[in-house]
This record gives sequence, structure tokens and C-alpha cells, in this order.
Amino acid sequence: MTSVRASVVWLIACVLPWLLTTLVLAKVSSCVNVVVTLPRDELTHPVAVMLRLAVDSHTAAPSLLYTVSCRDESWKCMAKYCVEDLPNLLKAENLDSVPTLLSRLIETLPANAGALIKWVVEVRRKEDGAPSLSKEEKERLSLKEIVLQQVRDTKLFTIVHDLKCAKIQCCKCSLPTEEDSITRIATAVCCQGAAMLSGSLASSDDFCCRETCFDCVQANGDGVKTVISGSVVSEGKEQGVDMLLPMSPRCTSSCNSSSSNDITKYPSSADVLTVLLLALHPSTWLNIKDESLKAEFQTLVSTDDLPDDLKQEILHLRRQLCYLKSCKEKECEDPVPPSP
Repeated sequence: MTSVRASVVWLIACVLPWLLTTLVLAKVSSCVNVVVTLPRDELTHPVAVMLRLAVDSHTAAPSLLYTVSCRDESWKCMAKYCVEDLPNLLKAENLDSVPTLLSRLIETLPANAGALIKWVVEVRRKEDGAPSLSKEEKERLSLKEIVLQQVRDTKLFTIVHDLKCAKIQCCKCSLPTEEDSITRIATAVCCQGAAMLSGSLASSDDFCCRETCFDCVQANGDGVKTVISGSVVSEGKEQGVDMLLPMSPRCTSSCNSSSSNDITKYPSSADVLTVLLLALHPSTWLNIKDESLKAEFQTLVSTDDLPDDLKQEILHLRRQLCYLKSCKEKECEDPVPPSP
């Protein structure tokens, strides 16, 4: 009995900091969800095993690259937009083409629209010596890259991306580039990952990322993958963190050749908007008055001809959005039966 009681006390002392850290970090708002990869030399530690099980359970979920987030109140604003504002916008008489419709949609999106759907990023403690990816890390990253490329292979993404580029070119104000965005994302992610890996009870705000840089690492003897390495400092102690970055192997669309805003290889705002449009329930578009435009747009957002990986991702996101809608309206039927 004494040994059992001692084991329980040990578990509380060791596991509780990890759980509390996760709860604290869950309040941090960003455009990504962070998943931790444990160092190879710590995999046999009992606490590490418990965390690994939680991570494995998370990464086995239908969401490979994208997930719906309701960590803060911004999802209610987007829910109102999708349920109330968007249907009214679609009733407008002057929507005569897909680019016109999408331009109007982009212009009326709430400022925090990007907080609803986030892309999932994996972080790990930086390894000593020549960095490399394990077989499992490579497989997870490859799956994310497959979904990312499949999003970009859709005609809808091509239109959305070109419209966003045109908006940037025509705007007289200074807009942040995707390169600036990924730097800010990497800084926030590395701080969150460092807090998780250290088991700190403090917020990731107590962690400072001194610098980030792009690195190419060997992927288990099968070419190279891209990581963003960050140097994070907290209470005078420094640790290295790697952010495993999914990259699209090729570009399917580009802006005007004279523009520097070429399509980025990592997940961008155009990808997230494309995924959101695909994930919205098909009934969303029934309010389009022009029958020809309605038919054309419904074809663009249809999941019927999507590749299997992307289709499962979109249907899972649609189910998540439906559950959020039920939180707001207290009624919703599951639009897609759970996978057997």
C-alpha cells in the first residue's frame, strides 16, 4: 500500500506540471496548433511515455494539417459570419462571377478570420550533432505536405491565391509578407514548444526566442526536409527547438511575374481560406441568386472529386464546424457519419 501511495504521489508531482503547462499554453492564440515530439533519449521515461501516448493519440486524428480551433472567443465572430453574414452577402444582385464573389467575401471577412482554422505544426527539442528526422517524423511531415499540395492543386486555390495577390499589388499600404508571417509564427511556436518541452508552469510569454533560421535535415535516408530552428531563452537558460515545417514540393499558381509575392511553399493564408471555403456546408451557397454562378461555385467547392487525403481532411473540418455551430445554435446534425 505504501509503494502504491508513493507511486501516486510521484505521478502527481511529475505529470501535473505537464498537464498544467498544456492548459496554460492552450490559451495562447496563434495560427497554428503545436504538437510536441519527444527526444529519442527520453522516450523510456514514464512521464515521456505518457506524453508520447497523448501526442500519438492527437496525431492519429483525422486532421493531418488543419484543424478548427475555439481556444478564444474569435470563433464566435467567425461562426456569426458564416451562419448569418455570408448567406446575406450571397443574396446580392451584383455577384456575376466567381472572382467577384470571392473578392467580396475576402473584403468582408472578420479581422480575426484566420484564428478559426489553424494548421498543425510539430516541434521537438533540437538534437546535438547533425540533425535528422526519424521515420515517424518523416511520415507525419510527408502526410502534411501531401494534403498541402492537394489543396494547391484545386482550381479554387488558384483563384483565391491570385485574388489575394492582386489585392496586395493594388493596396497602397504596407502589408506584411508571408516571409514576415512565417518568422512571427516560428517565433511564437518555438516559445510554446520550449515551454511544453521544459515542463514549465509559466506561460510561453516568459520564453523569448532570440533567433530563428531555416535548416535542411536528413529525413531518414530519404532526401531532406525543412525545419525552422529557434534559440529560446527563459530564466537565463537557453534551449534549441525545431519546428517541422510542411512544404509544398511544387507551385501550381503564381502572381504577376513582376511581383515578389510568389506563392509560398509553406502553409499560407490563401491555403487556409481555400480550406475554409471547402469545409463550409454545401447549403451555404444556396443563396447565390445567379443560377449559373451558383452551379459554377458549387462545383468549385464540391468534395466529390477531391483526393482521398484532402477529402477526409475537409469532411473532418466540416464536422468540427458543425459542432461549433451547435454550440452557438444548440442544434446541429452530423453532416458526415464518423469513419468506421
